[in-house]
Amino acid sequence: MKRLLMICLTLTFLQGQAQKLDRVEPPFWWAGMKNPKLQLLVRGENIAETKPEINYPGVEVKAVTSLQNPNYLFIDLEMAVDVQPGKFDIAFKQRGKTKASYTYELRERQPGSAERKGFDPADVLYLITPDRFANGDPSNDVVEGMREGLNRSQPYGRHGGDIRGIINSLDYLKDLGFTAIWVNPVLENDMEEWSYHGYSTTDFYKVDPRFGTNEEYAELSRKAKEKGIKMIMDMIVNHCGSFHWWMEDFPSNDWVNYQDDYLRGEYHITTHRKPVVQDPYATEIDRKEFFDGWFVKTMPDMNQNNPYMATYLTQNSIWWIEYADMAGIRMDTYPYPDMDYMTEWTCAVMNEYPNFNIVGEEWFEDPSIVAYWQAGKENPNGYTSCLPSLMDFPLQAELTKALNNPNGTWDGWLPAYTTLANDFSYADPFNLVVFPDNHDMSRFFTQVNEDMALFKLGLAYYTTIRGIPQFYYGTEVLMSNPGTTEHGIIRSDFPGGWAGDATNAFTGTGLSTEQQATQAYFKTLLTWRKTSEAVHRGALKHYNPKQDIYVLFRYTEDDKVMTILSKNEADVQLDLDRFSELISGQEKGREIISGQAIDLSKGLLVPAKTPLIIDFD
Repeated sequence: MKRLLMICLTLTFLQGQAQKLDRVEPPFWWAGMKNPKLQLLVRGENIAETKPEINYPGVEVKAVTSLQNPNYLFIDLEMAVDVQPGKFDIAFKQRGKTKASYTYELRERQPGSAERKGFDPADVLYLITPDRFANGDPSNDVVEGMREGLNRSQPYGRHGGDIRGIINSLDYLKDLGFTAIWVNPVLENDMEEWSYHGYSTTDFYKVDPRFGTNEEYAELSRKAKEKGIKMIMDMIVNHCGSFHWWMEDFPSNDWVNYQDDYLRGEYHITTHRKPVVQDPYATEIDRKEFFDGWFVKTMPDMNQNNPYMATYLTQNSIWWIEYADMAGIRMDTYPYPDMDYMTEWTCAVMNEYPNFNIVGEEWFEDPSIVAYWQAGKENPNGYTSCLPSLMDFPLQAELTKALNNPNGTWDGWLPAYTTLANDFSYADPFNLVVFPDNHDMSRFFTQVNEDMALFKLGLAYYTTIRGIPQFYYGTEVLMSNPGTTEHGIIRSDFPGGWAGDATNAFTGTGLSTEQQATQAYFKTLLTWRKTSEAVHRGALKHYNPKQDIYVLFRYTEDDKVMTILSKNEADVQLDLDRFSELISGQEKGREIISGQAIDLSKGLLVPAKTPLIIDFD
């Protein structure tokens, strides 16, 4: 009897205690968003036993939903058009008593937030892997309680680069002529190993403390913008990290794909067979194994068919755009999530920000596969998207082949020419992101076997071709990965990013003559490119390659640029009669790289293995 009385007293005591809220996400929002709806994920022990109440003008609770796990509630709010910024309490009540409370905030949006301009063909992107770029704050190299510490001697270890290092480097990037930076993921990756790359998110609302803080990330965006540099955020909606906080306590029975199998210790890895998406003869099992399979064992595949997961991910993207003032998103592994959800996601983002830009990663070398995902594309199966841009992997692969093809062969420049001729596949080829390399492939200098002439030909091509150029950090100082394709080596430390580095690319200390010349080459090309309307918005014509020379034109009514790419081992007199359609009556210009005046009426001798970029008067 005495033991029973003690149990009753204990239960009474526990029922009287306030319940702890572990999370409310998004943690705050903004008044005046185009979409008036907001869904809050609330996590707390047995929080589903409570009823949330809000008393704030212009905010209405439309629905409260609990799924299979009583530790979660989903609260659907709707905001009036004229709702005012401010704070209000969400009271979680049980039997008339408040068991928990959260002070929610509706913030005021920045002026012009909805009309923000995304990156476009007038920009040149600089891709940064933050752990390997610059260590601006050594105090955050090791964070107590996080699973992986610092190990700069290990290619796959954390090296200590951070957001402060990028902030400190903005003047360097501005001086080179870059107008946008795409930073590999910076959100928390509390994984046991290989966490430096950032693609195994363990908290979608928190910057990894080893990179810095949310506030520092917003500071980076603000200071970059002040210098005329846009910020592009690397996002992932396909998968999270296996140590994400919800992996120990799922909100529902279908929060990630193959969830029951995972709980039994089994894993289903995606087939990576991307053509199954477009395949008119594909079977349902093949589609399921591709879409639902996990990317790797440590990257659980999130189930976007669960409407609460879908809303969570979409709101998270919009939250970061608004919070950190983003000018664009690069979406990782674009074809792997549920394809209908990706339409929902892209349309939701573009509806909030009509002038925004998003580039999707579809790593496939066939333009018809890549083009499938772009907004405006008419697909045979009727699939539509709101995705403005894609990474032009087909052009990257074929341009490298063209550069490396032996001179005098039938192939020569043909792979690049043919791939560009396939632009009819795309709804908008001029909004593709073009690039010689990125963080997942051999560096461009390695791809061309460290041939400086081929390297410069490639850079001239990418800065004048249609699309939006992107270059990987260190390309401007000839970073390479000879003899290996290991990602940890490809993503080596940027020289000068760490105290005590003997070579410093930021200051020029220790750089070779070739490295210094390459930096100057970049600066010449990119500084000129900022002023070229023909390259930003002009039409494109290219000529069937002859004499081992590939000639392209970009032009508007008022501006014209001629790019001449020669792989010849000797100087060649170019047959200019072929180009009369575009140069007749306008033969005088300036060659951008050398700065020399050009008069095509006197003919043109093209130097051996040299690019020429002629900007006509």
